Amino acid sequence: MQPDEVPQANNPDNDFRDALPNGPAHRRGAGLNPGNRFEETRVHVLGDAIDRQQLERQWEGEGGKPITVPLTVYKDKTMRLINRVTPTSDVPFDWTVNPYRGCEHGCIYCFARPYHEYLGFSSGLDFETKLVAKFDAPELLAKELSKPGWRGEPIVMSAITDIYQPIEKEHGIAQRCLEQMVACGQPVTTMTKNTLVLRDTELWAAASAMNTGLVTVTLVTLDDVLASKLEPRATAPSGRLRIIRELVRAGVNVSVNIAPVIPGLTDKELPGILEAVADLGVKRVAWVMLRLPYQLKDLFMDWLWREVPLRAGHVESLMRQVHGGKLYNARQGQRGRGNGAIAAQIKQVFDVYCRRYGINRDIRPLRTDRFRRPSDKSQMDLFSG
Repeated sequence: MQPDEVPQANNPDNDFRDALPNGPAHRRGAGLNPGNRFEETRVHVLGDAIDRQQLERQWEGEGGKPITVPLTVYKDKTMRLINRVTPTSDVPFDWTVNPYRGCEHGCIYCFARPYHEYLGFSSGLDFETKLVAKFDAPELLAKELSKPGWRGEPIVMSAITDIYQPIEKEHGIAQRCLEQMVACGQPVTTMTKNTLVLRDTELWAAASAMNTGLVTVTLVTLDDVLASKLEPRATAPSGRLRIIRELVRAGVNVSVNIAPVIPGLTDKELPGILEAVADLGVKRVAWVMLRLPYQLKDLFMDWLWREVPLRAGHVESLMRQVHGGKLYNARQGQRGRGNGAIAAQIKQVFDVYCRRYGINRDIRPLRTDRFRRPSDKSQMDLFSG
């Protein structure tokens, strides 16, 4: 689909609330499409008779096979690209650039799903099937980096989406943005779980040579089968270990984010993950407890009882213990760590094995003094040292 053929996301004539089928969806994480929390009237697919009839017809037509939910891409006509992050005690960055909104990877646990509701979509299947692309992002970025007020502070590309999700292979928006940042020494980081990042190895290596670039690879589990259920369209964990290996060999600054840690499901894998990434040369690792804001609770619990029913009750019990009896505690400083004995044990295991493998001993911040505005004729060459 060409950019000029893509419907505009802010066009009120477009219907963003098409009811998607509830139930098995081929290679999708969410099995629900809950109502938008900002709407006064919410229609949930599961409770609507018409949608049930549609679902029955689709199942009859496909012989009982999982339903294929199509992907739709909308054009975002934003006028600003670099976003200021609301200061909080547990968000370690101030500026973001998101070329896309929504994510094909379909990770059922993704804390960014509720952000899709600001666009009038659902945080369920809509999040992974109705994507928004900022096709003019490179041009906007060039203008904003050239402004006298911009001081070259670090930018995170991927705060609410993975810039290397499959759609990037076709459109290359993130790549063109990255080229500009590397060329002008703009410090930049990204977080991904897709091998497409290897396409830009040369760019990330150039940024790493100036200590202005960092790639973080997300790992939740080393179990490819479990990952295929948690993250249906992301690269398998075995493939992510290959990403780490190749980036490290190319001289790219690489970190790993074990996120989320799911009590009773993936928490036992912390020692194995830390050993595996340490063997590949990773020196920086972080972890985040499972976060379930807003409708994400319903989505994750539906997935949990559907995909791992024999462990679901135990996992839910531990999750509530971590969050003071609730499925989620939004308080800053606790939402990403939890509290109580279970949370303390997870943190202790992480700390012990980080010390054992020499992880997080020397963490250098990205340099900001290499930044030169794109309009500056004296800016450095792309591959300068």
